[in-house]
Amino acid sequence: MSAANMTAGDNSSKAMGEKASQVNPMEQYLILAKQAKGAAAVQLVKQVLEAPEVYVFGELLDMPNITSLKGTPQHAPYYELLQLFAYGVYGDYVRESAKFPTLTPTMLTKLRHLTIVSMATGQKSIPLATLGTQLGLTSTRELEDLIIEAMYTDIIHGKLDQKNGILELDHAIGRDIKPEDLPNIVATLQSWCDTCDTMLSNIDQLITRANTDKERHLKHRNSLETEVSGSGLEQLWARAKAKTRTSLPPP
Repeated sequence: MSAANMTAGDNSSKAMGEKASQVNPMEQYLILAKQAKGAAAVQLVKQVLEAPEVYVFGELLDMPNITSLKGTPQHAPYYELLQLFAYGVYGDYVRESAKFPTLTPTMLTKLRHLTIVSMATGQKSIPLATLGTQLGLTSTRELEDLIIEAMYTDIIHGKLDQKNGILELDHAIGRDIKPEDLPNIVATLQSWCDTCDTMLSNIDQLITRANTDKERHLKHRNSLETEVSGSGLEQLWARAKAKTRTSLPPP
């Protein structure tokens, strides 16, 4: 094989690897988590929390070596920190900051981004003043820069209305689901399925009724056609003439 062909093949493989990494940026960390233990697992958590494009952490939380961190006093705060990024918001960090390690600026930005995502699930129009309060930002410029960065990161889609001081949201990524929230989600989905079944049943009834009406109409039309054809035409003609005589006024 020529050097040119080898280079092309290597480049193609590299491009495919990069594409796969982009599809699931967490994949490489999940592979590392199979071997990392103790202090190495803590370093892995730190890397994940600072990694760009990683905003979902549930799979990592389920890895045995990561789960084992909560059983060691010096490592447990990092497991708690990972849970904070998976399920919590900036306000949770402020209220319970004593139990968490200090956040780097990159981590702090990501947590604020995740907080915007959580707020977006409950409302599509958020006043900037409310965002500033929830994110611990008093500077309008810093808040707007944070929002714009979140949009460029593609975790939210929307419009920053500076004139009216509102963030209009069209879409936001999904966050990790707490295990204790699963029963409520299942119940909601079951209710939705039941509603769909009821609607389908109603539609079936309407279709049956429409087919019955159609069949009755066809029978009636066939009956008229039969009556009009042949001797039936003469009978109708005579009937029409008799009706005409009856309706004429006396001379």
